[in-house]
Amino acid sequence: MTFYEDEQPNPAKKLLIPAVLDTLGVAELTAYIAALEGEIARVRQAIAAKQAHTQAAAAFFKTPGGR
Repeated sequence: MTFYEDEQPNPAKKLLIPAVLDTLGVAELTAYIAALEGEIARVRQAIAAKQAHTQAAAAFFKTPGGR
């Protein structure tokens, strides 16, 4: 691996593999939606925590006088 390759950003990870929906019944699809909504809530909480951390760090390292 060259130095240039080390600097390249990692390709985006595919985090969700879409389910085959054709074989699922209505109850299974409803449960699948509930599971996805739970995961969405978990991700939103992680985003909020990261944003709060970033804001706290920015406030901590803010220079006096706003410079």
